Amino acid sequence: MNAASVYASQQKVQQNEQIALHLPLVKRIALHLLARLPSSVELDDLQQSGLLGLLSAARSYSPDQGASFETYAGIRIKGAMLDELRKLSWAPRSVHEKARRLAGAVREVEARNGGQAADQVVATALGVILEEYHSLLNATAGCQLLLLEDTEESHRAEESEAGPEALMQDQRFKAALMASIDQLPEKEKMMMALYYQEDLNLREIGQVLEVSESRVSQIHSQALTRIRAKMVDWT
Repeated sequence: MNAASVYASQQKVQQNEQIALHLPLVKRIALHLLARLPSSVELDDLQQSGLLGLLSAARSYSPDQGASFETYAGIRIKGAMLDELRKLSWAPRSVHEKARRLAGAVREVEARNGGQAADQVVATALGVILEEYHSLLNATAGCQLLLLEDTEESHRAEESEAGPEALMQDQRFKAALMASIDQLPEKEKMMMALYYQEDLNLREIGQVLEVSESRVSQIHSQALTRIRAKMVDWT
């Protein structure tokens, strides 16, 4: 066996070891996404697509990329899952339209009031009662999530380009996203931190905030709606 064959064999072994070591990461990301998606989305579908993302990451990863394999693989795994969701077209057009209406109402109320929009005020702007507004939040949670994730993924792709203009664009996007999160009401800001930074699930967040799991879902959707309203120029 020549040197090239030995090297290729060693690379294959290393890739297989990375895949085996990071299989739990696929399930963790799948469960994290699933908690925010409609019941029609299956965990197995997400995990299968995530596994393809992991395989792709193992084949293409290089330490020269400046990130750990786990970080790099996590991005590829989530990206593969989002691709699968887009292919499934799980959110009908009516849901996307409701999400746009919600974001538009929040944007209008906040522009008029010069600050945050309370649930009841947004509901009034939409011409619905508060309970119906909360139902709209629950119905559009997954759609809002996918839109935000799509926007973040597109800017990660821009960041991977060599051009300095793309890097500056990504930095501006990140600054705008962080500013929009920082402007959220305290409870929504805490919810985002617990979910996206601390990796708590909705039930655990409910215990921290002392509210029901369904209320946590509403708070999460409301936060995503506010972010979408503020990030309209990017989305």
